Amino acid sequence: MLNVDNVVDDLSRDRPRLGRSSTAERVADILRDRIIEGYFSPGQRLSEESISDALGVSRNTLREAFRLLGHERLLDHQLNRGVFVRLPSGEDVADLYRVRRVLEGAAVRRSPSEEALAVIGQAVLDAERAAAEDDWQSVGTANIRFHQALVSLNESPRIDEAMRQLLAELRLVFHVMKNPRDFHEPFVDRNRTLLGLIESGKAEEAVTYLDDYLDHAERLLIHAYEPNR
Repeated sequence: MLNVDNVVDDLSRDRPRLGRSSTAERVADILRDRIIEGYFSPGQRLSEESISDALGVSRNTLREAFRLLGHERLLDHQLNRGVFVRLPSGEDVADLYRVRRVLEGAAVRRSPSEEALAVIGQAVLDAERAAAEDDWQSVGTANIRFHQALVSLNESPRIDEAMRQLLAELRLVFHVMKNPRDFHEPFVDRNRTLLGLIESGKAEEAVTYLDDYLDHAERLLIHAYEPNR
């Protein structure tokens, strides 16, 4: 888990994103992005004072953002204790993968544009570069971006939004892995292979490969939860 003070200091860099008309939705967007990037870990308490100061927003605005993220199952509000980053359950993992099969399976059946392929390809390159540098948190982030870009092939803003929320929850699941390298490393190559099938127009092969890919990832994560049951 990253040092809390460093995370809060880093959040201050996001203040310009809020603009003069800051809203709870924008604050929620920033915090969700930070969860996706692995800055917050399950069980971590979020300080209202530190985060509101870092972003330059009121406590009421921040509380509304926390409420929104609570509805997305990313935060837990504990009476008289505060707001904590949520740890999804094994049942959550199974449900997340049910949804992923629907959204990503539909995406790989579509004909991608060159622009979309470039975004997906960049995520693959970012993961490969981070793996070479032994930076497995960044590999996890690149993997998240890969799947977000993949789902964007559906060309639906509503699906994109649903996928962002799903991937933020999934990023919290990644924290149960004791060895991030063991989990992420196989999927660096698998992402490259899946991209190749999509680029070659082999949609049905891509669907079959994706099904096996998601089955593999789900098994690894469910197995990591078993000692905690």
